[in-house]
Amino acid sequence: MLGGTTILAAATGCGTNYIPNTDVPDNEENRSIIAFCELYRKAVERKDVNLMLKMTSPDYYEDGGNPDASDDMDFVQFKKWLTGEAVDETGLSFQDAMAIRHEIRYRRVIQDDKRIFVDYTYSASFKVPTSHGDQWKRKVEDNRLELVVDDAGEFKVIAGM
Repeated sequence: MLGGTTILAAATGCGTNYIPNTDVPDNEENRSIIAFCELYRKAVERKDVNLMLKMTSPDYYEDGGNPDASDDMDFVQFKKWLTGEAVDETGLSFQDAMAIRHEIRYRRVIQDDKRIFVDYTYSASFKVPTSHGDQWKRKVEDNRLELVVDDAGEFKVIAGM
């Protein structure tokens, strides 16, 4: 019996350990990155605009993932959309969303000299007002958060919200 236990321990000890409920290797740096991303996810669900803005780099720029510049947002435009001062291409702002549920499956973390890329799949469910009453919307997509580390050593989102 001891021989079987030794083989099992050896076989399971060679694999990569992942942060629970992610596909991201478990190490201290990745855990801190995922913890930051989880703060963002929870801020979205709570519609905590102040926290979301605190987590956002002043250099934030989102190109919408396409060549159409009309849906691009810098920090000022993003702030206006979050606070309800501006709307997106659907005519809605973040403030119009209700009962938000935002789930994330983290796929990988990639780092280079200046940026951290967090690839993930999200499922978002929320209600929005329409002329026919409140309607549920659901979106499932792959996305990438791009993070930088500021002068104070804190993560900031520079793209991908």
